[in-house]
Amino acid sequence: MTRRHPLRLAAAALALAGVLASAACFGQDGTSARTDPVAGGAAALPGPAPAGVALRPAPSGAPGAPAVTGPLTDGSRVAFADLWADRPVVLVFFSSWCALCAQRQDALSELARSHRDEVVFVGVVTEDQPPDVQRYLREHRVEYPVVVDDDGAISRSYAVREPPAVVLVAKGGALLRGWPGGVDAAALDSKLRELVLGP
Repeated sequence: MTRRHPLRLAAAALALAGVLASAACFGQDGTSARTDPVAGGAAALPGPAPAGVALRPAPSGAPGAPAVTGPLTDGSRVAFADLWADRPVVLVFFSSWCALCAQRQDALSELARSHRDEVVFVGVVTEDQPPDVQRYLREHRVEYPVVVDDDGAISRSYAVREPPAVVLVAKGGALLRGWPGGVDAAALDSKLRELVLGP
């Protein structure tokens, strides 16, 4: 029976520990196994509205927006009515393959960040594949929740035939304005200030 040297055993144990630690960071195919959070999922949902946010009241007689429920990109569900309970909501209908959507998205993402305390932006993606949606959301720095409308039911309930389209809903659920074909960030910002943000 051969006797092993204690230093060799320690070195072998350290080497094995290093291999196991590095293997934990990579999948079987050698790619990184670390997973980033799913963009547009429940982690992007807003918290309670801050105290003291000034909002304009919805005009009387405005029709109610469809109070639909849908799955976010991570599979969790969200009800639109829960989102507009304490803040106005901007619905951004898009698809990753839509060139006009991509042209306007960076500015819309920045607008959403600048008004995050007063207005909830929500993406609604149709006719798309999850990897393409994730690439689009990361590329355009979309930090708000995104509802997956696989069967097109949400789009149809808002009379959206194809992306892009944008819909503005007041706090409480009154349907204020829609833009078939989308709207640029500067025009949307102007309408937010006119229709929902307090003076």
